[in-house]
Amino acid sequence: MTAAEAVEDTANQISILLVDDHDLIRKGLRHAFDRDPDFTVIGESDTVTDALRLATRLQPNVVIMDLRLPDGSGLDATRKLRKAHPQMGIVVLTMYAGDDQLFGALDAGASAFVPKSAPSADVVAAARHASSNPTAFSAADLAAAMQRRLTPSGPQLSPRESQVLKLLADGLSVAGIAKQLFVSESTAKTHISKLYEKLGAGNRAQALMTALKLGLLEAPDQPKF
Repeated sequence: MTAAEAVEDTANQISILLVDDHDLIRKGLRHAFDRDPDFTVIGESDTVTDALRLATRLQPNVVIMDLRLPDGSGLDATRKLRKAHPQMGIVVLTMYAGDDQLFGALDAGASAFVPKSAPSADVVAAARHASSNPTAFSAADLAAAMQRRLTPSGPQLSPRESQVLKLLADGLSVAGIAKQLFVSESTAKTHISKLYEKLGAGNRAQALMTALKLGLLEAPDQPKF
């Protein structure tokens, strides 16, 4: 291969910037990309600050971005990169691969989302996708995550039960709840009983704690039970 051919070959490769605060993970990723002739790793970083600086200076085709870094969030860095470099591919890589993280990456403008538990080939494939479709989000679990988001798994409260829950959280007694709802105390007790049954609770404290965990209530500044 001549020098001119070598330069042309490098120019045709997909350039990668690796961002992860674990040296072993960066080395493993570099090895995975070095084995594929379509890629070349042009830089490494272990902080958000350095990653943003290198991305601007090196202009990689794709950034592999860890979600948690010592000086900030990989999602915040992704938002900044997407705004500053609209055509740059960004692959979010994380060991915290829940639905919240996946949708966080999507909302931040990432090109792809890959858990660290996935094979290195998946990261390479995600980088290939990101280089050609930087604004088209890809994730192996996206369809299932969307289904989970559209199909709530927790107890479904009726509007009346939601009212009762709010009044319980406000500390109202059975009589107070009945007065607020313009019903008899007997009817109020029935609503409370049905609410407890749905939440699997035996008393007010258990019901409110369960509701907080399920996101049915916002955490109060000071508990009222």
